[in-house]
Amino acid sequence: MEAKYSDEAPAPSLKKMGGAVVGLLQGHLELIGIELQEERSRVFRLFLLASISLILGLLILVGLSAAIVIAFWESNPIAAIFVLCAIYAVAMAICISRAIKLAKACASPFQATVEELARNQERLLP
Repeated sequence: MEAKYSDEAPAPSLKKMGGAVVGLLQGHLELIGIELQEERSRVFRLFLLASISLILGLLILVGLSAAIVIAFWESNPIAAIFVLCAIYAVAMAICISRAIKLAKACASPFQATVEELARNQERLLP
């Protein structure tokens, strides 16, 4: 008996490969969904806490500023106001520079998905 070889791939192997691709795609989509939910929750909590902190900080700042200006009202109120404005400007510049540094150092929000895709690419390609 003579064995015949065909250039076509057998049908079951194509089905298995298609199933594997669909399985990988499903796993990646689930991972993206989980990461998206976690990121959304984290950003909301961060925004809420930052907003409350900002409001409370501004209330403290207004109160302290008024107390300082009232304390120097008799001697030199304009100088007290200018000194407070200078201090606020320096603090604002420091905060802005740190915020920019933090934004640049932030990792990709979908890092786990990217790493998983890279691992799958290494496994599938020779």
